[in-house]
Amino acid sequence: MGKVRHVPERMCLGCRAKRPKRELVRVVRTPAGEVLIDPTGKRSGRGAYVCPQEECLRKAIKHKALERALTVSVGTELLAALAEQIRDRKGTGNGGE
Repeated sequence: MGKVRHVPERMCLGCRAKRPKRELVRVVRTPAGEVLIDPTGKRSGRGAYVCPQEECLRKAIKHKALERALTVSVGTELLAALAEQIRDRKGTGNGGE
């Protein structure tokens, strides 16, 4: 019998649902204090996760969940880039479904 592989889960800051880490979009605060979108999920630093759905991102922004999770203010440019990446992911069918 084969080994059952552990699938790491993370909670979405918008809808608060737990999902496999790879299905979520990761935002990271690097040790240098920079806030970036982390498409690889391997960048060093404090991570926060959002479902690849615009509604989840809207909720996370409204409740300032990203800022609380990363303990820094998140710029509007990053939020716009995050929304764009979510729209792109949805359009290519890689939305985690």
